[in-house]
Amino acid sequence: MFVDELAPIFKELVQHPVSFLGGFVSGVLRLSLADDPVKSWLDRQSDSSSYNSSTSGDRNGKTSGPQSISID
Repeated sequence: MFVDELAPIFKELVQHPVSFLGGFVSGVLRLSLADDPVKSWLDRQSDSSSYNSSTSGDRNGKTSGPQSISID
């Protein structure tokens, strides 16, 4: 019964080990995402990831945002 309750935690650990352990360590150390060392690092990571996604190429005219539809 106790193992069934821990199954989702182990599933996340297996699927995303780096992000899971990073979140676990930040929780244990009580690091706030709004504090300067963590915030500046996250800002640098998000800037580099947005740069890589914008250079991925043409999307054949499709937009990545939400689109409106009309239902009759």
